[in-house]
Amino acid sequence: MPPFNLVPLLFLAFPGLVWLIDRRPAGRGAFVDGFLWGMGFYVPSLYWMSEAMFVDIAQFWWMVPLALLGLPAVLSLFNGAAVAIARRFGAEGVARILLLAAAWGAFEWLRGHVLTGFPWVLIGYTWSGDAGWLLAGLQSVSLVGIYGTSLLTVLVASLPARLGAPGQPLRAPLLGLAGLALLLAWGGWRLDAGPDALVPGVTLRLVQPASPQTALWTPELERGRFEHLLDVARSPGADRVTAQIWPEGAAGFPLDLDAGARAAIAQVVPKDGIIATGTIRETLDGNGEIAGAWNDLAVIDGSGRLIASYDKVHLVPFGEYVPFHQYLQFNQIVARRFDFSTGPGPRTIPMGPLPPAGPIICFEAIFPHAVIDEAHRPAWILNVTNDAWFGTSIGPRQHFAMARSRAVEEGLPLVRAANTGVSAVIDAHGRVLSRLELGRMGVLDAPLPTGLPDATPYGRWGDLALLILLFVTAISALTITYRR
Repeated sequence: MPPFNLVPLLFLAFPGLVWLIDRRPAGRGAFVDGFLWGMGFYVPSLYWMSEAMFVDIAQFWWMVPLALLGLPAVLSLFNGAAVAIARRFGAEGVARILLLAAAWGAFEWLRGHVLTGFPWVLIGYTWSGDAGWLLAGLQSVSLVGIYGTSLLTVLVASLPARLGAPGQPLRAPLLGLAGLALLLAWGGWRLDAGPDALVPGVTLRLVQPASPQTALWTPELERGRFEHLLDVARSPGADRVTAQIWPEGAAGFPLDLDAGARAAIAQVVPKDGIIATGTIRETLDGNGEIAGAWNDLAVIDGSGRLIASYDKVHLVPFGEYVPFHQYLQFNQIVARRFDFSTGPGPRTIPMGPLPPAGPIICFEAIFPHAVIDEAHRPAWILNVTNDAWFGTSIGPRQHFAMARSRAVEEGLPLVRAANTGVSAVIDAHGRVLSRLELGRMGVLDAPLPTGLPDATPYGRWGDLALLILLFVTAISALTITYRR
């Protein structure tokens, strides 16, 4: 997985798993193998989630073991179930490998949807690194999505388990490698078309203030963060850009209710341009108390007028809201201690002089086929985020890699403004045109690429290709098993 991208380990880990379950007498033991394999994968992949608790460790110390071991244990249940199905219903050999790949793809889809979903570090993200051959492999998500790419990756990586088997042990692994080579060649051909065109006359400024994350929230602290953000946004060259993009929560005041903050932003808005910023949106009751709050992205013009907004849909459990809060009496991890409400869903919003955009906020970037309004396709995807909770760990880098995959899936450029990084402009093929690395403070001035003229196959049909792959692999496995 990014940022390490030690892809050859796939061809050790999955054959080893197949050999383990081949020697299990029953599905129950195979479930244990799959579960422990999952723990070995998720604990080092997701250890960084516990770092968020250290922002206020005095209050949230008890959540550290839950983040470090509890979440990996829940995710490993899906792997255990997939392995148990492969052992129970698939005959040894290629049939079992086919069924393992099908079950793995199906259970990754399930964990991306059950209980709001958590589709993090899917096996398909193996291909989301910077190397050219990895990016060629990532092009497959434009056809079959990330879940389909996971299925194919598990299949190819598991076939070397046939080495040393009786009969023709080389045939299946060689066929798998040949299929992988064809897919990489197609991805390389897709990338060889050259860089995507640029939207004429548009220069974006991505602002990365690198504001530290604190457990304490006061109006005075928020004002200080806001003034720092304005100083970074005004840095040299601000008069030569068309629009500025600020990260999630950059304006910590409800801009719809705070005319003074909007006026301060208006002084920084480029001539005839806009600023898009993460903020919060609030409604008040008759007593002036907060009646509702949303994690929001607001678009403001040079007069301080709010011309568009978007409310986040996929909220982070225990971060932005506490499930069953009426029964679980403890605070969210974030400094602002109230539950956010969910927005209405993906939207395409006007962006002033820029083409219309499909906004997504933070966590939403990990959900395939749920980032844009497919009926009103935008010209680009706008992602604002704040990964400061996780310091300079591997977490923000993983998050960036997953956001990059959404650009390839939808065939649209993605512009990402992050508080502490990684901020970047990514074209519709997943190529990073400009990047501001993790932990740095500054601005990134870059052009806006154009999207593909038509939606990708995955953008049009979503997970239909996954269903076809599941049907073909599962039926093939069961047919071989029945014949034996």
